[in-house]
Amino acid sequence: MKPIWIVDDDQSIRFVLEKALLREELPTRSFTNTREVLAALEAAAEDDSQGPQVLVSDIRMPGGSGLDLLEKIKQKHPGLPVIIMTAYSDLDSAVSAFQGGAFEYLPKPFDLPRAVELIRRAVDESQREEVSEERMVDAPEMLGQAPAMQDVFRAIGRLSQSNVTVLITGESGSGKELVARALHKHSPRASGPFVAINTAAIPKDLLESELFGHERGAFTGAQTMRRGRFEQAEGGTLFLDEIGDMPFDLQTRLLRVLSDGHFYRVGGHNAVKANVRVIAATHQDLEQRVKVGGFREDLFHRLNVIRLRLPALRERREDVPALTRHFLQQSAKQLGVEPKRISDAALAQLSAFGFPGNVRQLENICHWLTVMAPAQLIEPKDLPPEVLIGSAGEAPVPATDPAAHGLAPTAGEREGGGVALPASAAAPVAAPIGASPSLPSSSSSTSWESGLEQEAQALLAAGRHDVWDALTRRFESRLILTALANTRGRRIEAAQKLGIGRNTITRKIAELHLDRDATD
Repeated sequence: MKPIWIVDDDQSIRFVLEKALLREELPTRSFTNTREVLAALEAAAEDDSQGPQVLVSDIRMPGGSGLDLLEKIKQKHPGLPVIIMTAYSDLDSAVSAFQGGAFEYLPKPFDLPRAVELIRRAVDESQREEVSEERMVDAPEMLGQAPAMQDVFRAIGRLSQSNVTVLITGESGSGKELVARALHKHSPRASGPFVAINTAAIPKDLLESELFGHERGAFTGAQTMRRGRFEQAEGGTLFLDEIGDMPFDLQTRLLRVLSDGHFYRVGGHNAVKANVRVIAATHQDLEQRVKVGGFREDLFHRLNVIRLRLPALRERREDVPALTRHFLQQSAKQLGVEPKRISDAALAQLSAFGFPGNVRQLENICHWLTVMAPAQLIEPKDLPPEVLIGSAGEAPVPATDPAAHGLAPTAGEREGGGVALPASAAAPVAAPIGASPSLPSSSSSTSWESGLEQEAQALLAAGRHDVWDALTRRFESRLILTALANTRGRRIEAAQKLGIGRNTITRKIAELHLDRDATD
């Protein structure tokens, strides 16, 4: 094994570290200044076995600083882990060290066992393949080895030469738009535009104009004629996300377009022909929405020509490692930093998490880790508190559990990966990134889930046909009011804490008649 290089002008520091590392059977080589190190690196260039495994350097020394040494090392040896030590524990030094690519920052006086543990982690990192060798080339548009995802890929392949309308179902954050884009990319309309619109994120009064456009003077503020999304998608694909939230009267207009291929701009008198393939998506149970009168049955049958169900991430846990590495690479590229790696133990803990926000939540976690994890190698203790708490008592969902396979739909799941109301008491509850790390105890969780089950049984026994909507409204009302109480009525802050969009909370407050409890 190559030695640990220690660079410090303080002989006592060198001596203490040398003895501690030798007890751990880690060879060492010591230097008193940066000039000696650079000369030794030049000499080791011809024989890599003589180079360092890890370099531990003081920050302030005669003849050159540790930060200058770090910069020069990273130019020629970008994969070498460098730990920076200093007795001057100031913010500027810490920031400079990390910006320069340091593996870790160790303030003096340091705890010797902690320093040895840190060097051990750096050794483990250096013994792996260099990060640059792990970079993904030509990453596929969608990742998934799980059987459920392979079924989705096969369906996309079968539909590749078709213009048929497709309805994509699946929980929020599961990647429905990615599937829609893949369907477009591999269709005869691939050369045409792909236009996406989230029908739940646009206020009802504006949605009609967004979809169909408007004529000049159609309403106050309509100074010019505007082409809607149907015209923008001419010759291509229009993706209608969260179609289950579309207002009832607009459903009628959409049905007409799908039926005869024509529509009218708002305020217009001339029919416009629509040469568009429609792909719709929803996280809701549209059959139930039809039963309670919230969605037109004839529109449902028009959209439900081919249905593609996208599995939740908890149903494809074997895909978590590949997705995690992909998102870590992606985040590093966006931020202009070296990609971080993740240990097998951290991957195992991440795979045990329930991911109420699905793939979108995993992507956010990887972005968080790219920014916040202290070292290049991500260990279990580096994971966000929400993951550590959420996966602590969580086991993989059994294959026989109907909730695991979408046969028992969940209520209260909102965009952005919020907490889902489980369909059964066996379903895990976990908080999203950005939420409070404190979670209810298992006994209290069981209590409210049992109460939910009893309430549902009572409503069903009473012959009610609106159980879904009734319980969902109560759940959403209580969740939003609790968040508003926590933020003293501030909507935007409440939306951020719930993990939903600003437009979503505004719309829900109006729908649930909670206006008196909220402020802007």
